[in-house]
Amino acid sequence: MLKVAVVGASGYTGVELLRILHSHPEVAVTCVTSEQSAGRPVSDVFPTLRGRCDILLENLEPVTIAEKVDVVFTALPHKAAMAVVPTFLKMGKDVIDLSADYRLHDAEVYNKWYDKHLNPEFLEQAVYGIPELRRAEIAEASLIANPGCYPTSVILGLAPLLKGKVINPASIIVDAKSGTSGAGRGAKVDNLYCEVNEAFRAYSVGGVHRHIPEIEQELSLLAGSDIAISFTPHLVPMDRGILSTIYAAPNGKVTAAELITLYETFYDGEPFVRVLPEGRLPSTAYVRGSNFCDIGIVVDERTGRIIILSAIDNLVKGASGQAIQNMNLMCGFPETLGLELLPVFP
Repeated sequence: MLKVAVVGASGYTGVELLRILHSHPEVAVTCVTSEQSAGRPVSDVFPTLRGRCDILLENLEPVTIAEKVDVVFTALPHKAAMAVVPTFLKMGKDVIDLSADYRLHDAEVYNKWYDKHLNPEFLEQAVYGIPELRRAEIAEASLIANPGCYPTSVILGLAPLLKGKVINPASIIVDAKSGTSGAGRGAKVDNLYCEVNEAFRAYSVGGVHRHIPEIEQELSLLAGSDIAISFTPHLVPMDRGILSTIYAAPNGKVTAAELITLYETFYDGEPFVRVLPEGRLPSTAYVRGSNFCDIGIVVDERTGRIIILSAIDNLVKGASGQAIQNMNLMCGFPETLGLELLPVFP
């Protein structure tokens, strides 16, 4: 039985890790941490876990944690993760980091968008954990940089087009919407009920959202050249889910049927990417609570633009589910183990 720790278990990604790991037949959660709630059962913080996961929350003491687990999930804010990840690695533990601390390959880029990186020497060994594109590397890695939620939806939505040289990379525009859980569980005025209910607004407009360098890094690798995108995120008054609407100009005339065949071929055999038939569009309602990414493709006959719609649950495929998918690959388990969750509907 694989022994795992969830470091930072009192946030939304932490409880989602615990919810999914509870159904994993090869895993035992032996350590959970929370600086604010140490000494209390995790089921006191999240009553949904009562009677199924009542383990006591601990203080974050990396050496003590590493001595009793095989794999560590770090569900901490950026900069907090990089303060503890090196200790876990030096003690021979596999780490799946859900923060942004190891996603960017260039320390200078991280310094510009986040803060000064404390251990940039680990950036080179970190594998960006998007299984559909990095499966072999993930299986050999000891440090996984779990992708962000917006980037997951955008990268999976664009990968076939960029690899196939179907679009002009300079034409990419992304209009993305997220549920409020994407902002985390911390108390913020902007996330109060009265602020988000009956409201729909854009934020971080004008190329300033922190996921932009991560998206551009991975899209540039797919295209084989540097890419800059226009990206505008929006906050939707719902708990969870991301819908990214992506626009791009094709290099030649294409039809929706041709693009759907391209996507079906590219994602053939992928257990968690569902390419929808022509005329069908994805909805966050149809992926809620699951590790699926649903992709729909439309060609605007009037303008000639390609429109890709990509829907995920930001807490599952956009965070904790993908992290467990990565763990399965790292540990030699079947990739879908513990993740055969059908979406919750309605």
